[in-house]
Amino acid sequence: MDDDRAVIARVQAGATDAFRVLVDRYQHVVWTFCRNLLRQPADAEDLTQDVFLVAFRKLSSYDADRAAFSTWLLTIARSRCCNRLQQRQPMNESSEEPLDRGPAPDETLADSEVWNRLDRALEQLPLEQRTAFVLAEIQELPHSEIAEIEGVEVGTVKSRVSRAKARLRDVLHAWSLETASVPVRKPT
Repeated sequence: MDDDRAVIARVQAGATDAFRVLVDRYQHVVWTFCRNLLRQPADAEDLTQDVFLVAFRKLSSYDADRAAFSTWLLTIARSRCCNRLQQRQPMNESSEEPLDRGPAPDETLADSEVWNRLDRALEQLPLEQRTAFVLAEIQELPHSEIAEIEGVEVGTVKSRVSRAKARLRDVLHAWSLETASVPVRKPT
């Protein structure tokens, strides 16, 4: 975005308070990405702050001709999330929160269960497939931008997203078969 370039130029010229414009513009995008990978709002908040701190410190290394500022931020976020996931101990499943889908109308119990199952299915994906899926299907980024963030070719991104979808379909289908085979008890 050309406006990003102007703000970045102001920051680099010494108007460091102008960086707040970039934070305001992209904090929800970065937080949502971190939240969907880490599933813990507190972790997402910490990492979002960390991403912007790193971006501010390394702003001189940002090359606007190479990638959009949002792509550069999400690349930093991906790296930080991967590091956090590698450090994380296995968590108690009951403490995990569902995937953040943004504002939503009142959900029924069935809708909530579907999202919880999707979260559990996403946890079973390899990290590369999970990040590609989140960026493509939840963040709705184009494959070319995901390739830049992931540091891979566009074909690799397409493959990861396709494999993630196939794996999610298989897992969710298996769970639906399990649920269908469980006899329903009538209240007495």
